[in-house]
Amino acid sequence: MRPNKNQSTINIKIIALSFFFLLFLLLVAWSSFSSPRPSSSPKAENHDDLSNSSSLSSTEEEDQTKPSAPACPSLPSTPSCTKTPPSLANALVHYVTTNITPQQTLKEISVTLRVLEKKSPCNFLIFGLGHDSLMWTSLNHGGRTVFLEEDKAWIEQITEKLPSLESYHVTYDTRVHQADGLMETGMGDECKVVSDPRFSKCQLALKGFPTDIYDIEWDLIMVDAPTGYHDEAPGRMTAIYTAGLMARNRENGETDVFVHDVDRVVEDKFSKAFLCEGYLNEQEGRLRHFIIPSHRTRSGRPFCP
Repeated sequence: MRPNKNQSTINIKIIALSFFFLLFLLLVAWSSFSSPRPSSSPKAENHDDLSNSSSLSSTEEEDQTKPSAPACPSLPSTPSCTKTPPSLANALVHYVTTNITPQQTLKEISVTLRVLEKKSPCNFLIFGLGHDSLMWTSLNHGGRTVFLEEDKAWIEQITEKLPSLESYHVTYDTRVHQADGLMETGMGDECKVVSDPRFSKCQLALKGFPTDIYDIEWDLIMVDAPTGYHDEAPGRMTAIYTAGLMARNRENGETDVFVHDVDRVVEDKFSKAFLCEGYLNEQEGRLRHFIIPSHRTRSGRPFCP
């Protein structure tokens, strides 16, 4: 029996489709076997390790030859809390709660403030104790500020309110009406010799201060006392001379000396004569600022330039 032509055609189609399907499977299998696979041989791994180590070594060598950059400071994880210095806190409370203002004007105070901004903390000696004393102590925070005052009752009154101030009671045996005679005395040779005031032969040198006052080298000295506005007051003749002598007698460096109330005759004449116009740095209102160098660093230096 001969096969039917239509059936034969169908069988051929089935065989052809089966052939192409098998061919497709073979192609898929071949591609999967022939695809590149990562090498897992120890030799290859060792080669990679050597390459990496050599590259790291060369990098480290380059880093060593290069100058190291400064390390950046690490920032604190939490902000630090800094307390207000006690002297400043006391000054703020004191001046906010009082109607009494300092004796000097703002411009006069600014002269000394500019020096303190450069030198503080430092040694600051002040002739006189007053309403501005706490201000000076605060502006010299961390340094030593000492006050010399002739009125013992006034010291007790001020230190009762402001016990942190360091002040000493001192006495003066001069009077304002003696100023002319003391000026003549100060022109003598014994008053031109630079020495420790305790051992000076000059009548103008003050010798009764506490030992500390003579032993410390003062960076700033302010003469704003003793009282000098009437004839029977002690006057500032000896205070001005002694301040200048202390400045000249320091071992080295310079001392800034300030004299207040130079609108008065004694303060005007004695500051020019014994602190010297050649050492005058500036004047603001009633305040004069002198810069006096050590006379011990150069022998033969004249008392005034």
